[in-house]
Amino acid sequence: MNAFVYILQCSDDSYYVGSARGTTLDKRLGEHQAGIHPGYTRQRRPVTLVYAETFDRITDAIAMERRIKSWSRAKKEALMRSDWGELKHLSRRLGAQEKIPAGDDDKKVS
Repeated sequence: MNAFVYILQCSDDSYYVGSARGTTLDKRLGEHQAGIHPGYTRQRRPVTLVYAETFDRITDAIAMERRIKSWSRAKKEALMRSDWGELKHLSRRLGAQEKIPAGDDDKKVS
């Protein structure tokens, strides 16, 4: 596995989501801690690694990074806790109605 996505908790309690390939996660974390790369975490150090997932392909890691970046704070925290039930609950669209099984036309979903 040569690619990963990770979440860092910054000193201001915000989260940074990133991905990388070809380097170790420890090395990448060290780069964030040292402020080597200009950007979000440089002014919010120190940072703490709170989640990481490995992938075989960088394209998959980047896709997951983009997906996580669009999530709410609560959903990111559910992922960090591996709380799959809460993650599923938070993934439901607001205002979406439950599906009524075929043949149950006379039943209402409340």
